[in-house]
Parts: sequence; C-alpha cells; structure tokens
Amino acid sequence: MAKKSFPIDIGISKDDRKKIADGLSRLLADSYTLYLKTHNFHWNVTGPMFQTLHLMFEAQYTELALAVDLIAERIRSLGHFAPGSYSEFGALSSIKEAKGVPAAKEMIKHLVQGHEAVAKTARGIFAAADKASDEATADLLTQRIQLHEKTSWMLRSLLEE
Repeated sequence: MAKKSFPIDIGISKDDRKKIADGLSRLLADSYTLYLKTHNFHWNVTGPMFQTLHLMFEAQYTELALAVDLIAERIRSLGHFAPGSYSEFGALSSIKEAKGVPAAKEMIKHLVQGHEAVAKTARGIFAAADKASDEATADLLTQRIQLHEKTSWMLRSLLEE
C-alpha cells in the first residue's frame, strides 16, 4: 500500500519549494565536500604553521559539520529529501577533491577557493528564495555567505607576504 503524505502548506508553491531545495542540495554538497577537505587538511597539515592551521582547520570543519545539518533540515522543511551519499555529493558539488596531501600553503589556497565556491553557490539560490518570499532560506543563505566570505578573507590573509 502506498504511503500517503500530508500536504505542505507554508505559503511557498510546490514548484518554488523544489527549485529552492535543488539549490540547497547543491549548497549541502559543496558544504559537505568542503567539510571533508578541511577535515582531511586538519589531519595532514605539516610545517611551521602546523599548530595554527591544525586548530584553525578544526574550528572550520566543526562549523561546517553544524552547517550541513541546518541546510539538510531546511531541505526537509521544504518537503524534499536531502542528498546524503558521496556519489550524490560528487555529482552536485562544484568543489573538487584535493589529490594527495598538498603543502600547507596549497591547503590554504584550496580552502580559500572552497569557501568562495560555497559563497557563490549560496548566492545563486537567493533569487529563487526571494521570489518565493522564503525568508527562512534567505536568512540561512545570508548567514552562510557572511561566514564563507569572512573565512576566505582570513585564510587569504595567511598567504600574504
């Protein structure tokens, strides 16, 4: 027997909820991929900046672990299932995995690019959320954009001579 669902009536059309959830799925994939990359770099960083970067990367992957939960829960609130596998994330993410173990400065460059990619992905969803008067998603996107832009600035400052 097919399971019958109770309809969602939150003031956002079904089509708009789908479009926003699709965008949030890309944001979730980018965020999770960046989380994994940051955690990898935390484990494997070496060199004179080890202590600073080890602690910084830990703070960043911890924040990303909390963020992916918020993004996935927003997708569910819109009536859609959140992607949750490596294959789904790989297909949806704009962030590529690092090959091997890069040097510390290369790790920083990878993470700057990753945070900027997540900010761009979040910004790309804003029009759909705004059109649908989806303030909850817009608020989430604003917070994510602010955090990723600030983090990329902080990481980039480590690359200055």
